[in-house]
Amino acid sequence: MKAYVFPGQGSQFRGMGLDIYQNSEAARQLFDQANQILGYDLTRIMFEGTDEELKQTIYTQPAVLLHGVVLALTNESFAPDMVAGHSLGELAALTAAGVLSFENGLTLASIRATAMQQACELAPSSMAAVLGLADEVIERICAGITTEIVVPANYNCPGQVVISGSVAGLEQAAEQLKAAGAKRVVTLAVSGAFHSPFMEPAREQFAQAVERMPFNEPRCPVYQNVNAQPTNDPTAIKANLIAQLTAPVRWTQSVERMAADGATEFIECGPGKVLQGLVKKIVPSATITAV
Repeated sequence: MKAYVFPGQGSQFRGMGLDIYQNSEAARQLFDQANQILGYDLTRIMFEGTDEELKQTIYTQPAVLLHGVVLALTNESFAPDMVAGHSLGELAALTAAGVLSFENGLTLASIRATAMQQACELAPSSMAAVLGLADEVIERICAGITTEIVVPANYNCPGQVVISGSVAGLEQAAEQLKAAGAKRVVTLAVSGAFHSPFMEPAREQFAQAVERMPFNEPRCPVYQNVNAQPTNDPTAIKANLIAQLTAPVRWTQSVERMAADGATEFIECGPGKVLQGLVKKIVPSATITAV
């Protein structure tokens, strides 16, 4: 069985999508349509923009979604038995699976990005990658810090969990995690604490937009970040998508569940190779490729 997986923020690179834009008329039409939907020239930023420009959340999220969705919709062999996306990638997965129209998927990505950027500006916060420590140890240490907010945000693969929280909370956690045996605790170059209580203002804003959008039944099960379970029900998909902004991304658990449900081939659909590397660590026996 084939599982298509869609990457999230951080996988972007300058020039992403230019090759398919130049070589596919169908792709060009979608890229040009995206510029019209958004009201600005996103393709210029993707193809020619500076690294700093492309790192801005308001541009990164629509760009990564657009790249992944175009690859899926213009690929004649795109026939998923299941799909999943990492963080923002979940929106791309939902769009590729027919839950959202192209226009609505891109619009929600733009709204999500703006809301998250605004939430980041309300209070200083950040994220850090914890390497070489068991999930339960990280969870216990985060839970033990009660004077600051610090929570697990991304369960990326065994031995790699990203935590999210206040700057002071992350500093406290880093000391304790290293003392507990973490190989490294690396502060990430992000604008704020994604997938944490700091994103509550963004979740409220995003929820209003999601509730207004029509959601269809997917063409195949969608494994969502919040619970790592297969979902076909549009109402449940909406609720899980909204909850994702303040809840951890359970990527390890999602890939494990897809493998348990029969996935033997994982195909990354989007910029970069991040998910291919993570899947290889989670399910070493799987065939791992990219569109």
